[in-house]
Amino acid sequence: MVASLPEILRGEGLPRYEAITPEAVNAHIPELMTELEAELEVLEQGLHQQLSSGGGPLGWSAVMDPLQRLGERLRWSWGVVSHLNGVCNSTELREAHAAQQATVVAFGNRAGQSQVIYRALERLQQQAEAGGAHGLDGAQRRILAAELRDMQLRGVGLSGAEQEAFNAASQELAELSTRFGNQVLDATNGWTLRLSDPAEVEGLPASLLDQLAQAARGAGEEAASGAAGPWLLGLDMPRYAPFMKYSRRRDLRERLYKAHVSRASGQDDGSPDDSSPDDNGAAERNNWPLIERILTLRGEQAHRLGYANWAEVSLAAKMADSEAAVEGLLEELRAAAHPVAQAELQALRDCARRHGAPEADDLKPWDVTFWAEVLRQESFELDSEALRPYFPLPRVLEGLFALCNRLFGIRIEAADGEAPVWHPDVRFFRILEAHGAADGQPLAAFYLDPYSRPGSKRGGAWMDECLVRSRRPDGTPVLPVAYLICNQSPPVGDTPSLMTFEEVETLFHEFGHGLQHMLTTVERPQAAGINGVEWDAVELPSQFMENWCYDRATLLGMARHWQSGEPLPEQEFTKLHAARTFMGGAATLRQVHFALVDLKLHSQWHPGCGQTPEQLRRSIAATTTVLAPIDEDAFLCSFGHIFAGGYAAGYYSYKWAEVLSADAFGAFEEVGLENEEQIRDTGRRFRDTVLSLGGSLDPKQVFEAFRGRQPSSEALIRHSGLVAV
Repeated sequence: MVASLPEILRGEGLPRYEAITPEAVNAHIPELMTELEAELEVLEQGLHQQLSSGGGPLGWSAVMDPLQRLGERLRWSWGVVSHLNGVCNSTELREAHAAQQATVVAFGNRAGQSQVIYRALERLQQQAEAGGAHGLDGAQRRILAAELRDMQLRGVGLSGAEQEAFNAASQELAELSTRFGNQVLDATNGWTLRLSDPAEVEGLPASLLDQLAQAARGAGEEAASGAAGPWLLGLDMPRYAPFMKYSRRRDLRERLYKAHVSRASGQDDGSPDDSSPDDNGAAERNNWPLIERILTLRGEQAHRLGYANWAEVSLAAKMADSEAAVEGLLEELRAAAHPVAQAELQALRDCARRHGAPEADDLKPWDVTFWAEVLRQESFELDSEALRPYFPLPRVLEGLFALCNRLFGIRIEAADGEAPVWHPDVRFFRILEAHGAADGQPLAAFYLDPYSRPGSKRGGAWMDECLVRSRRPDGTPVLPVAYLICNQSPPVGDTPSLMTFEEVETLFHEFGHGLQHMLTTVERPQAAGINGVEWDAVELPSQFMENWCYDRATLLGMARHWQSGEPLPEQEFTKLHAARTFMGGAATLRQVHFALVDLKLHSQWHPGCGQTPEQLRRSIAATTTVLAPIDEDAFLCSFGHIFAGGYAAGYYSYKWAEVLSADAFGAFEEVGLENEEQIRDTGRRFRDTVLSLGGSLDPKQVFEAFRGRQPSSEALIRHSGLVAV
């Protein structure tokens, strides 16, 4: 690449984020798309000549390599724009992204529907099946089969009006998905509630008071302090979740809960004296019409492709071989979890009754988290908030990195200042080999953006690709680089980010995704890291890493008080471990509910089915919840996983992969978690299979290579506390 190219067109290396402005997006993405169109035409012309001349066999380098280079240039440039849209969202960037998205989608359709490229891929596959000098290795065969399948799913078999309708729907779906996510972000940011009376914050821990006061200062309250207020409540998780857990003001919990579950549904929070600005824009931020339109378009796309519904389209590229197989797993988990969740709800009622609470006989959803925390403290003498000082982010990172050294033989070193960043909060790290002859060899790098920024950063946590492992045309390696994004409690004043245990688990989870991306040894980028891994297997490494948060050596090695340096008392670890499956029935049932709603919306709902998507969801809730959704509950309007992300008819993947991850961790339990030599050996085997092989092998084969057999759901049911151990 020529160094003088505009940054957004460079297409390689670590991006200079400050140069990728909304103006640069609008100025140079059209230029990039014109170049890519021209390169695609040249590729097609060359392939057409080869195919029509009846010449010699096609080589991988003549078809797949140039196709991959085209895709990588687009992935690099548009990927940076999409990344910044998620972590540095602004009106200007949002508009620039929306203005260029149609061209990007159109190019994807154009390449994915190229008849010449499809015929060339078919020829390549035929040659591979014939073997001989033109045979392909196993990774190449999987990449080729996936590309042919994906082109079929992108409409390569369509023509004329059907193809035009397919492409128009693809464009509209991309626009609706982006709009859906933006409206959730706006609705989350648009609701605030100013609290000034100390009675309104009764029961809240000091850390939350400090955070709410910091939010108030950010909104212009000069005198705000944690002790005296005022305090600004919001719907972002670092403020919402602990308020629901600790607030003794049931009326405020109700108000906050209703605002949260009605986000982006066109409702306000139902309070006549709402002081937030949300009232002005709530009606405009209404995702209900988008939901019906998205589901309708997906159904139409499925029919154009020859499938009965979108669930069939989704499963065509996944590990699960049928909707019945998915439903079988979900029913197995539902049947195990439902009676446990009912018993858990009764235990909460009994707890509330012991405390003389008037709601004891009529618990509502906004009571559950509060009384669960009360019962947890009583049952295990475990105060979640009291654990925060033992989990300052720097110490948690040290513990996570030490675990990775122990299990996988890698060394992780801070490299702040060695790479451009998009925000001062962001850190940069490098990963090095830490054993054998290759000790010290660079392997990968990653960015960590840990803190919540409600004004500009979308909620949730995720891992994404910055650079993918590959080789340049001159043979030099491109090492993988990951984005690791969390939304945990930010530092307050001189106090570092003191993490909840749930935030520790989230960090470990996302780092698991990052490890699969970064420790891959596959050098064909289409199958490196998470690429080419079936979606319902991709959560295996992430959920696997969560298990180590309950490992004694790992937890006690990193949990130290941020001021005194004292380790977490042994009895607190014992309590944490004992409480691991607390409310496990409710947690499992919640995920089953989301997964089944997603699956049924994409297999059963259509405009003429006689019910709305919400009515279908509520019918499913009859057997997948123990407290029916309240009237204001519009959860679907903020279900970004399936309407603004990649989980459509695939949310079940969390539970499908959790079967794999629990069983994988079982291999470590079986050799003994304190058997250091065996743990290291098992960890290296996990690295050499699950983390290394990426999409180069079928996930069933990868799992068997690690575990020696196919997976069983027994470990998951046991880990979830749904059966007696």
